[in-house]
Amino acid sequence: MDWMEAVVHTTTEGADIVSELLMSAGATGTSIEDRSDVLNAQKPEGMWDMLDEHILDNMSEDVLVKAYFEDGASTPEALSFVRARLDALRGMELGFDLGSLELTRETVHEQDWAENWKKYYKPFRAGERIVVKPSWEPYEAQPGDLVIEMDPGMAFGTGTHETTFMCMQMLERYVRAGDSCIDVGTGTGILAIAAAMLGARDVLAIDLDEKAVEVAKENIQKNEMQAVVRAQAGDLLKEADEIADVVVANIIADVICALCGPAKAHVRAGGVFICSGIIKEREEDVQRALKAAGYAVDHRIEKGEWVCLAAKAA
Repeated sequence: MDWMEAVVHTTTEGADIVSELLMSAGATGTSIEDRSDVLNAQKPEGMWDMLDEHILDNMSEDVLVKAYFEDGASTPEALSFVRARLDALRGMELGFDLGSLELTRETVHEQDWAENWKKYYKPFRAGERIVVKPSWEPYEAQPGDLVIEMDPGMAFGTGTHETTFMCMQMLERYVRAGDSCIDVGTGTGILAIAAAMLGARDVLAIDLDEKAVEVAKENIQKNEMQAVVRAQAGDLLKEADEIADVVVANIIADVICALCGPAKAHVRAGGVFICSGIIKEREEDVQRALKAAGYAVDHRIEKGEWVCLAAKAA
């Protein structure tokens, strides 16, 4: 199958907004290429254990959000929708720079797309114990390592982005043996799998995107966690009845502000709501929303332009 790859030039702050726009236009999946991710990874506290030193040579100075659409009769309509939404974004006063929002496109063969992932995705340590590795890469586990095998497919959440990385650090801090967990917007299922490996007895992984749910199920099976982790399609927590010890949502600030109130009904008293995908400029908004919903922020992590908060429910 051939895919149409649409590429939007933006900034670190604008990447998630653009990604959400592209998904609303019908993209099957998106990826974000940000030089700052690689630069941060080269620091001693960086995320990747192995890094091709030539990656930066071919990376754009802009942040690139790449979206993938099935190449067919509906492609021109999807592109028109994207262009109109980008024009609308250019006219908004959001308080931060979105970059040029230039749009380009090209046709990509499915095999080429898969190989591009393999070129850049390497094993890395996500915390004190969690190690994430693609299935095609060797890794010699150290004593105490919890190794997650992760093939990204076309869903968000490889773990290399700061927002997902910080969520895994928070899960290491808060998940205890026997806990129940909910992962809202699961993507590849990486956070749900991490929670299970950390000792959770029951994990519900939810995503609005049916393709993401398929990818999550494949990764859950690959890591032999299907007895603990259930992946299902759903709009945030609207179809969920569970009450959990830990709820994690790696989305964007606006959605977290809207979600934290309804999510409280699914967090056990004394439990934790972990939220990420928050750019620093929006942290105050999220903090206010959490307080209004009856949470008390217990721990905060920041990495690059992003913030992750863990809030306890009364």
